[in-house]
Amino acid sequence: MHEIGMSRRISLPFAALLEDDKTINDAWDTIRDADMLDWEETDSGLRVLDSTKTEVRVDADDWEPADAVDAIERPLDERLAGYASEIRLPPGLVFAHGGKADAEYTHGSDADPLELPDDEYLLDVTLNIKTYLKFSGPATVWKSEDYDHLYVSFPERTLVTFGFRSHHEEPIGTVTVPRTPAGVATAVTYSSAAHKTTGPDRSFPNLRGHPPRIAFGDRTEIPDGLARARPEVGIELVVPDEFASVYVAAPLAHYLQAELTVADRSRPVLRAPSAGVDREFSPLPAFQHEVADTLRRVFFLDCLVRNAGEFSWELAELDLLEELALDPAATYEATPAEQLGTYLDADYGRIDGDLPAWHLAVHVADEPANAGVLPYLLDSLSLVYRPESTELDKSELLSRSIDDFYRSDAADATAASPTAAEGFARSTAGEVESVDRRDPVLHDARISGWLADGVPIDVFNAVPDAYENRFKYLDETTGDIDVTVVLNDEEMADERATVSEIYRERSEDLPIDLTLHERLTTGELADVFESSRDFVHYIGHCEEDGLRCRGGNLSVADIGESNVQTFFLNACGSYYEGRELVRKGSAAGAVTFTKVLNKQAATVGAAFARLLIHGFSIQRALQFARRRIMMGKDYAVVGDGTHTLTQTDNRYSSAGRIEERDGAFEVTYNQLASRSIGGGYQVYLPDRDEMRLHGNESTFTLDTDELRSFLGRAEAPFVYDGDLYWSDELAKIVTE
Repeated sequence: MHEIGMSRRISLPFAALLEDDKTINDAWDTIRDADMLDWEETDSGLRVLDSTKTEVRVDADDWEPADAVDAIERPLDERLAGYASEIRLPPGLVFAHGGKADAEYTHGSDADPLELPDDEYLLDVTLNIKTYLKFSGPATVWKSEDYDHLYVSFPERTLVTFGFRSHHEEPIGTVTVPRTPAGVATAVTYSSAAHKTTGPDRSFPNLRGHPPRIAFGDRTEIPDGLARARPEVGIELVVPDEFASVYVAAPLAHYLQAELTVADRSRPVLRAPSAGVDREFSPLPAFQHEVADTLRRVFFLDCLVRNAGEFSWELAELDLLEELALDPAATYEATPAEQLGTYLDADYGRIDGDLPAWHLAVHVADEPANAGVLPYLLDSLSLVYRPESTELDKSELLSRSIDDFYRSDAADATAASPTAAEGFARSTAGEVESVDRRDPVLHDARISGWLADGVPIDVFNAVPDAYENRFKYLDETTGDIDVTVVLNDEEMADERATVSEIYRERSEDLPIDLTLHERLTTGELADVFESSRDFVHYIGHCEEDGLRCRGGNLSVADIGESNVQTFFLNACGSYYEGRELVRKGSAAGAVTFTKVLNKQAATVGAAFARLLIHGFSIQRALQFARRRIMMGKDYAVVGDGTHTLTQTDNRYSSAGRIEERDGAFEVTYNQLASRSIGGGYQVYLPDRDEMRLHGNESTFTLDTDELRSFLGRAEAPFVYDGDLYWSDELAKIVTE
């Protein structure tokens, strides 16, 4: 497994973070529904698998299981123990706590060994599943020169207790409220029970749990555990008595752990009486921008101030606090209300441009039914905006598509300007159900979603069912990742061959079970969708009455339910069939809006396959893939665009660009975390140990040999000379 950057997701003892409020700590422990892990002993250690089919392998040549298991004071899903003289793990950041001397050690992106003296230790290792190692005695922590493995070595065989915890969490119960703005505001108020602490540490991804589901009823019902887990922080956000204002205000209220209420007023107000905060906002529509700016200010200042606490990393952005003359230690020790006052008084505009753009925004119609989606948006700290769009004519659509097509004039233009032989549409018979697309008014966010009428471009088209659907695929923690490729037109066999090889190659690192079908009948294709599968890649035609099959067309409306977690319907005008798959049970999928050309469809299909199977979210994968063709805006995502099918080798999906300058190469690299905002990453390069917040780019210059080494372990896509390449193939091009 290769890795160049790892993200810091810190799981801390609840007692350490909540020692001033034991009630919150105990209450949250009672409502946490632990995600069970499956594990198995291998010939050389352990394989641990969570409900998302994410895994961690622990290898030791002289491994011997042990019955004695030490206590680990961390929230865990599983503890296991064994004897070993050397343990080999995937590469990750290490935070070591020395029990007797109360010492702290870190080991990040360098390959130099960390020598731990004789003591009792708990090692916190950031991997795809949170991993802890507890042992007594001296040890050496080091990484291989190629950063492929992390080693923990002992002078002699030593008893090691492992603790594992899945990063995935499900909603912590359900709150029932009336179907009114006031009722939804109450539900948002109790959403902050999912936070496992107050103050700046809540910016750590692992200290924000999944908010409870929202149900509607005649009266308010809050489970006792949730009521006790919600902290009283002395902050109140009052908004007009309307769904639109409640939805827009929800992310800020949730993060601040504020009480959200409605009143007969036109201007929202944020209050913290004990700290003298009384900030009035403008009415909508300006309110949506002001509340987003406030959340961004509070959140990122929390990310900087939290480093004055017990658990910290030296972020590259820490120097920004000096620009504000803000005392991080005093702010960290203040109450949440006092912290809010400090943040609002700071001249944040001086540093705003040096912090990441917000990761996610969803445009939500002010309909009562959409309240049920709020917990899932709050879980990922999405901003919420009102939906606004305009008509988009064909000439403007073409212009926008060409603008997004990043190829240089010298690049191979066959994808953009196919020859006659390549230019056949993916559907050559029957009517295609095209979609009238609209031009959305989007705001600052790296990914945007749409939960409203109309079908805009440049967003994932959310379906409310999708957010709950994804939990049904977590019932079984065992089994391989089931990938099924369906070829229902032999003229497109090249695409099937290409994507199948991509899936086979990835199966060398992940447990993937690949199934190939061709020329399925309507009944056979229906069986594919109704059977339990993780991903279906359909290659063929789509017409007004459904997906073309041998002997007829299949309308998804005619199947009982979809048990396919994710899909790609690479066929003309498949939008409505894909949307119906989500309504029938899928979590997300890629579709087309209109007729697409065979050559371009194959190009997008291959790029999408590789990105998705390497851990990119569906929306990220399609954003990158569709830029490889001129008419990329013919493709879109339906369902939850942030949904991810597999784990990535870099903990979070990564991407970058490379430019040649004066005989050297300037590399810009970033980790893209749509669900774990607040984490950080390091680039694995010699003598480089700085950490940056997710979303902030790292830029560095490498010579040819350094670049070859870097790309050899990157396992990520890069834009070079106007085209998109995977790192291993790019290594051959730029170093020839």
